[in-house]
Amino acid sequence: MQALIIDDSRAMRSILRRIVTDLGWSTAEAGNGQEALDLLEGGHTPDLCLIDWNMPVMDGYTFVQRVRAEPRWRDVTLMMVTTESEHGQIVRALAAGAHEYVIKPFTGEAIIEKLGLLGLLDQEVPA
Repeated sequence: MQALIIDDSRAMRSILRRIVTDLGWSTAEAGNGQEALDLLEGGHTPDLCLIDWNMPVMDGYTFVQRVRAEPRWRDVTLMMVTTESEHGQIVRALAAGAHEYVIKPFTGEAIIEKLGLLGLLDQEVPA
């Protein structure tokens, strides 16, 4: 499995990378939505995108909209991982095509639980 981690915080990308690589996944990273979109346009097709909302150049909400507008990326699972906790923001992201929503700060267990709910854990999670 492959994850694309999209966050302008290097520290947050590192935390998320550690969680998914501990599950045996490979990762790629982008510092904003435009960088991530460029990776997809270049042929990188991850199984999952972990997306921050607030980033420069292109925010995560716009990224979700752009991905969902492209039929070739319809199978990519999108999970928002953000500090945006207002109910209206959550509803907007899910309506735009995000599959799940995790509010920062989070635990590794919360991310793993969401991955399980999405059916992305086809094996036992390492202890």
